[in-house]
Amino acid sequence: YPLIENFHAWPAWSPYENRDPDMQRTYSGAEKGEGAGYAWSGDGSIGSGHMEIVETDEPSKIVIALVFTAPMKAENQAIFTLEPEGAATRVTWAMEGEANLISRTAGLFIDMDKMVGTDFEAGLKKLKSVVEG
Repeated sequence: YPLIENFHAWPAWSPYENRDPDMQRTYSGAEKGEGAGYAWSGDGSIGSGHMEIVETDEPSKIVIALVFTAPMKAENQAIFTLEPEGAATRVTWAMEGEANLISRTAGLFIDMDKMVGTDFEAGLKKLKSVVEG
């Protein structure tokens, strides 16, 4: 939970942090939890946007308002749910939002679930490694 609710901890596990070594990051608002903000601006592989934690229910849920400004505009929510599972915790990372005309059209040619899902799986695997490391 602490590695998700604090954007300063994301470079240790997020699959998006190392795609563009020159990516610019800005933190705003609260240090962690509700009101914490993070903005990024990078090359075409990472784009630009910002996010803010809008809801927390420690230790089981974090909801993030996610706004992409480039390469295409979109507004989504990233939702992390954490459930005890024996001595471990099952973390689920999901994204939901309205599909505008551009994203619906792109969806005809690109399997967005597969593309984003692969990134999310890589991030969760790295998160597990960091927690267990």
